[in-house]
This record gives sequence, structure tokens and C-alpha cells, in this order.
Amino acid sequence: MIAIQIDTPLGAIVAELDDSAAPHTVTNFLRYLDAGFFNGGAFFRTVRPDNQPDVPVKIEAVQAEVNNARLSERYAPIALERTCDTGLKHLDGTLSMSRYAPDSAQSSFFICVHNQPELDFGGARNPDGQGFAAFGRVTVDMAVVRAIQQSPCSLTGSVPEPGFAQMAYQRLTPPIAITRIARITHVSGTNPAKRHRPG
Repeated sequence: MIAIQIDTPLGAIVAELDDSAAPHTVTNFLRYLDAGFFNGGAFFRTVRPDNQPDVPVKIEAVQAEVNNARLSERYAPIALERTCDTGLKHLDGTLSMSRYAPDSAQSSFFICVHNQPELDFGGARNPDGQGFAAFGRVTVDMAVVRAIQQSPCSLTGSVPEPGFAQMAYQRLTPPIAITRIARITHVSGTNPAKRHRPG
């Protein structure tokens, strides 16, 4: 396991990346992290029950992307590590890679809010049924993730933008900045009571 910390104005999120179960996905994520791509990035999307009006299979998550100034520098897409192969599941606090088609993930990732089995292999959220590549899980502090999810979005904060399907309703307004994402060797100054519990 590799521990990381995601710093935002709403607080810090600590997560563990499972490099044993999802080695290729974790290696890809760490390439972006170590090169500073996420510094100045943002959580730009919130997915929750009230902003998926035309989606039959609803989920809950927040999605992040690297610094916009570095989008043109992103690495090539990676192969999809399916949950049926890794044994990982999309549980409350799971980190997973965003994608359109299989083998298209690059740098954008999301964090699940509540258990989301429809994102696993065989789930119905994506019509291809291949699921998404889970690769880690929040250990401290899901309260920050939930605060990001409940922040104003385009559905309530402004007129929805034209764009890709329901994402017009889900843009955070404004986005929640990522100051940096970095590897950590220990967690200091945190309240053990805030540590994530599976559920």
C-alpha cells in the first residue's frame, strides 16, 4: 500500500493505493502525482441523486482532474484493470479511474460516496459492462469528500451548460481546488475517530 494526501481548501483527504492488486493503474496515477500534475488541479464534478435526471443507473461520486495547464502533457491511456481481475470493489471511499471506452483512462479519477457496485465489472453504469479500475481507498477523511460532493453545482448554482449528457448538471461551481497530491509516510495531526470505516 502507498499512502497519499490530497490537500484541498475544505481539508485533507488521506488514501491508500493498492499497488499489489492494481499495479498498472497505481503506477500510472503515481506518474502524474510525482510529476506534479495534480498540483493546481481540481475536483470539478459532483455526482449525486439530485443531478442525474436522465440516467437510469445512478451513482454517487466526486471527480478530479490534473491542472488544466498540463492537460496537453498527459501520458497515453492505460489498459483497464477490471475489478474481476483485481478483486477490488467500488465501496464507500474507493478511488477509481474515470474513462469513456475501455483502455481510455489517463489522469482523471473519482472517489465513490457510498458503495457503488454498478461501477464494478458487470455493473450497468457503463453500457459496456466492463466497470472501472478501482485502485485505492480513502482512510482519512471522508467528511471532506462528502463536503465536496455537497458543494454547489451547475444544477443549482447556474444555468446548466451544454455538453456531454448529464455532466452539464454536475459541474462544481466553482471547482474545489487541489492544492497538491503527495506521497506521505505517516499521517500526522489527524483524529483517529475520523478514519474511514468500511460500510
